[in-house]
Amino acid sequence: MRFVDTTLRDGHQSLIATRMSTKDMLPVLEVMDKVGFYAMEMWGGATFDVAVRFLNEDPWERLKKIREKVKNTKLQMLLRGQNLVGYRHYADDAVRLFVRKMVENGIEIIRIFDALNDERNLIVAIDEAKKMRAHVQGAISYTVSPVHTLEYYLSYARKLVELGVDSICIKDMAGLLTPKEAFDLVTALKKEFSLPVDVHSHCTCGLAVASYQAAIDAGADIIDTALSPFGLGTSQPPFEPFYYSLSKQGLVPPPDWETLNYLIEHFTKVREKYSSYDVKMTTIDPKILYAQVPGGMYSNMVKQLQEQKMAHKMKEVLEEIPRVQRDLGYPPLVTPTSQIVGVQAILNVMTKERYAKVTKEVKEYVKGFYGRPPASIDPDLTKKILGDEKPIDLRPGELIPPEVERAKKELGLLAKTDEDLLIYIILGEVGKKYLQKRYVDQLKVDFDLVQEFEAPVYPV
Repeated sequence: MRFVDTTLRDGHQSLIATRMSTKDMLPVLEVMDKVGFYAMEMWGGATFDVAVRFLNEDPWERLKKIREKVKNTKLQMLLRGQNLVGYRHYADDAVRLFVRKMVENGIEIIRIFDALNDERNLIVAIDEAKKMRAHVQGAISYTVSPVHTLEYYLSYARKLVELGVDSICIKDMAGLLTPKEAFDLVTALKKEFSLPVDVHSHCTCGLAVASYQAAIDAGADIIDTALSPFGLGTSQPPFEPFYYSLSKQGLVPPPDWETLNYLIEHFTKVREKYSSYDVKMTTIDPKILYAQVPGGMYSNMVKQLQEQKMAHKMKEVLEEIPRVQRDLGYPPLVTPTSQIVGVQAILNVMTKERYAKVTKEVKEYVKGFYGRPPASIDPDLTKKILGDEKPIDLRPGELIPPEVERAKKELGLLAKTDEDLLIYIILGEVGKKYLQKRYVDQLKVDFDLVQEFEAPVYPV
């Protein structure tokens, strides 16, 4: 039985809005490397955006620093297919460059998914990752709807296998996977494919621990957990008790409590440091069984509603989310579709008239720019949003002109490396402002060094 630790990515993304900084991670990386995790998920997802937007950090430097200290454990990241780590589709040349650079900087396992389970949005990223000889884990975005049946998931897994993935992940971002469904899906995947199966879930609804055990009984090879200070709530099951339980079953060696206690103490302090961002979920939330809100979406939604002084509207928003999801063809709620559906649900509640105001992202989604929805979008809604425009029916990436060379010209001197260029391509003006500030700060440092320099005095 193998474990992927999510503390440094999904754990804090789900519980403290991704605010853990690199300096919070560095002191314990070498200790984490000794635990025996199969992999550490420590990059991708929202970490790239938050590092730049809120922490004034270079996400590439985080990757490099972690790689320097972690010698024995594989480094894993989460990639949103053609969305990369942003919120729109990027051009094929940008996708290829991003995949190349992250592998060169130390990523070994790429968990790659598409929010709509549209395999067309994975083709370019998987192709480049295979060229770079990275391990590609194809992820199934799991949800519950009339169209998301066992055969639907098996059919999608076949498409992933045809694209050449090295393992399969059941990505249950909202914690909707029941023990029976976990057992049946893992059993079916193991029967049809000779690939490792990884199960990823969240504790939001209280199902994940039981579902993990059922998945293991069905033959799952890997499960995702977080160290206990960043487990439970809207995050993954906690590593220590789950590992201890499996050790009693003889499936893994006994735990090293001295090492684990050291890590627990460190990350307990880290979580306390970011208490203002903490989702503070002390019990399960069965409402998620119908709202289907994933961990990171829930914590961000709490913050957004508080800022809008609408925290008292949370119940209405959670009831509106599944209605919007149904209208839009049952997209699984994971970035970027979680934001698309969530923001529209908030707008519907705020305006008190459904779709009186429609976001640009919803319009692009309905036009097909995010991919093929799992089910047909309500025709009346399509007409209301698009008017006489017709949705596209091809791989969205084919419509995006090359971005890399254009971005180089736009950035000029700010584009010192390909990594800097990708910060701009993915984050646009937010990325550009970060690069400008870093450039100015470096000029100040260089100027101060010149001022401190004293010319030698020679005898006359």
